[in-house]
Amino acid sequence: MTVLDYIWMGVLAVFQGPESFSLLGLPVSITLVMILAGFLLGIMVGATPGMAGPVAMAISLPILISVFGYHPDALLPVVGFLIGIMKGATIGGAVPAVLFNTPGTPDAYMTTLDGYPMAQRGKAKKALRVAHLSSASGDTFSDIVLFVCAPFLAIFVEAYLDLPEKTALLILSLSFIAVVIGGSPAKGLISTGLGLLAVYIGTGEDFYPRLSMGTQELSRGFPIATSVLGVLIIGAVFKGLDELWHERRSKGAIAIVPDDGDQRLHWADIRRLSPYIARSAVIGTTIGALPGVGSTLAATLGYTLGKAQHDKRKTSDQTAFGNGAMEGIAATEAANSSVSGANLIPVLSLGIPGNAAAVFLILAMESIGGFNPGPSVFKFSADQVNTELVMAFGLFTAMVVANLLNWTIGGLFMRSMGVMIRIPKQILLPSVLLLTLTAIYVQETRIEAIWFALAFGVLGYFMRLLAISPLPFVIAFILGGRLEETARQAYSATGNDPFFLFNNPIAALFMAAAFGIVIFSTRKTKGAL
Repeated sequence: MTVLDYIWMGVLAVFQGPESFSLLGLPVSITLVMILAGFLLGIMVGATPGMAGPVAMAISLPILISVFGYHPDALLPVVGFLIGIMKGATIGGAVPAVLFNTPGTPDAYMTTLDGYPMAQRGKAKKALRVAHLSSASGDTFSDIVLFVCAPFLAIFVEAYLDLPEKTALLILSLSFIAVVIGGSPAKGLISTGLGLLAVYIGTGEDFYPRLSMGTQELSRGFPIATSVLGVLIIGAVFKGLDELWHERRSKGAIAIVPDDGDQRLHWADIRRLSPYIARSAVIGTTIGALPGVGSTLAATLGYTLGKAQHDKRKTSDQTAFGNGAMEGIAATEAANSSVSGANLIPVLSLGIPGNAAAVFLILAMESIGGFNPGPSVFKFSADQVNTELVMAFGLFTAMVVANLLNWTIGGLFMRSMGVMIRIPKQILLPSVLLLTLTAIYVQETRIEAIWFALAFGVLGYFMRLLAISPLPFVIAFILGGRLEETARQAYSATGNDPFFLFNNPIAALFMAAAFGIVIFSTRKTKGAL
């Protein structure tokens, strides 16, 4: 068995699997149908504020297993459906960010900074075209890296980043996000601190609740859906309703922005955007290969580095980042989309999920059986067939099919969604609030989750009033649990050494960079004043 034999067997497993129906006398594999169905569902979920790909995957997985069962033939259809959701939600998340200033997913928050101002200038459809081009390009690049480098890149990362280094890397990431995105170093650190405080309420070693004040509700902690969706979505809805109220009082009516000018994406535009897309695709792919560091961080880094480059080369006829620059949308969408493929590098090579979506892919593999992610997957055997390697190439084929759907159906969808800008906000915003609360309750099924989400929504509202970015809060909440777990493991593995972050050269370098970026940014801010 050669490599080409395994690749071909993986392709046939997708295209010649169990038949769903016949089209013009040709059998259509159930796996292809499930990839298409998952992709369409993912687009709708991603374009719906308050929903996200992992939420849809969590709801779909038990239903899929009950339908297909636990036999090996069910693995590709089930995982194909989940991959379709992951791909569709990635591109769909830009729609509400551009049209309504409400990110469909946390990593689409940076898209609002330039997408919504473009929509307000009557360029909503063009902004969506930029988002689609960048998202599809970044996703395709990431998948190519996955196919070529999965056995090598993940093993390299795991060999050079042990527990102390991973802990220091997470601290460096949080420090960087706080001072760069928080509006100012002080505001960013406040936002990050609030996120860490929230994630540690009710959690602790041996299930001992912390900071719960003796209440049963807080002892269970805050679900991630209530905090992230509350601060990002509900907070934005509250702020939008407040602005509508002031607009109606001052003007007597609520303005609707019509389409204005040329909405097409020309070759000159593509040439301008290409450097930003390429840079962010590399950033997102690199970050996606690191377990536990997800697309929100990639979007932030892509946007920040793109902004720095744009400020250096900016001419008088170019729009600044944050005011409706196409380059800002391209830098963000290429970065967060390129994470999806690279996130499967640690999944397939090490069995470690890189983000929430990858968690459900692993759950599907473990539940159905026949595929155990890890180093043994990529062992080539000449005398007998490695079925797990065949399944890995089947997953690669499913991702290629989803990418083709992304370039075709995804483009049609993004162009058609421009009509949603005509929906009056006084109707849309309450609908978004209802959908968000429904999604939270479906995932948590307890009334306290609704109250938590509304409380986090109020927090997000006041953060926006005070010009404090909610993004450091969200990243800190997502990474906080991982940071504590990694730090505990590193402390134990180093023989309870309290200085484990400084005794290792790479970890010490990361920590020095974390302190340095905070001090440098603080001094730079004082100098500007």
